[in-house]
Amino acid sequence: MEPVSRRFALTGLTLLTLSLGAGAAYMTRGRRHGAAEAEALYAEPLSPPAGALDVYHLGHSLVGRDMPAMLAQLAGPGHGYHTQLGWGTSLRDHWEPEVPINGFAEENAHDRFRPAKEALRSGDYDALVLTEMVEIRDAIRYHDSAEYLARWAGLAWDANPGTRIYLYETWHHTDDGNGWLARIDRDLRKFWQGRVKYPALAATDAPIHLIPAGQVMAAFVREVEAAGGIGGITSLHDLFTRRADGTPDTIHFNDLGAYLVALTHYAVLYHRDPRGLPHALNRADGSAATAPSAEAAKAMQKVVREVVARHPETGVAA
Repeated sequence: MEPVSRRFALTGLTLLTLSLGAGAAYMTRGRRHGAAEAEALYAEPLSPPAGALDVYHLGHSLVGRDMPAMLAQLAGPGHGYHTQLGWGTSLRDHWEPEVPINGFAEENAHDRFRPAKEALRSGDYDALVLTEMVEIRDAIRYHDSAEYLARWAGLAWDANPGTRIYLYETWHHTDDGNGWLARIDRDLRKFWQGRVKYPALAATDAPIHLIPAGQVMAAFVREVEAAGGIGGITSLHDLFTRRADGTPDTIHFNDLGAYLVALTHYAVLYHRDPRGLPHALNRADGSAATAPSAEAAKAMQKVVREVVARHPETGVAA
């Protein structure tokens, strides 16, 4: 295991260790403390970037190859990016050299791959987007999510304190017994923030902002349900792919879902209103992606703008 960033404060490490290892009572106190500090941290929005960004994406199939490629097309000339991906890979597994990354060879066989630690130590990136494995509760319990979020943030921050660091909030399986929408509503505060991001903030002086893609997905699905369908999209399943046998894939987005998530990244990273952006894009391999209808794209762009504006942890001014 490599040492934690030199910027980690001893008090922060103590808090992180206790909060991850202690019982529910301590975590309740820790969440209140973390939320109060976070509120102060996010009270002042980030300044919009002056130009095109170089972005590093670390994660798994809920990043994929196509979503970053769509983001680059939305951002326009000058936007650059690299990735390191695996199959369901946690932040811990990406960090620890002795832990094998499932699907590493398959997912990184392309010209946008750059080894994560090499990339971040270079200081080349304006933004780092970190993606935790799902199920998020398992990531917290078995993969020390907060600790490794802090480690990756610290690594990037040490090399380039100008790097903007983001936690990409994803989602869980659509057939979750607790309800897909209900869990997205609950999990942002309880897990993504309360058990991952806030403890990580206590362990590093690198600010960590939020890309609320799960919140956007849920808000768009609610718009679709309320309208009885929008532009050919009738349910959340229209945002997700299907397996080879035709049954619904319960976790992986299709081109429509990738477009919605790319819009969310665009609005957060660039602080720009996504309304009016093109909706006919290409996949990473250059083939034409399945495009949302003009009506659906307009609704997606509106939802992204509204959701990003109401979450100060994105760093975007309301």
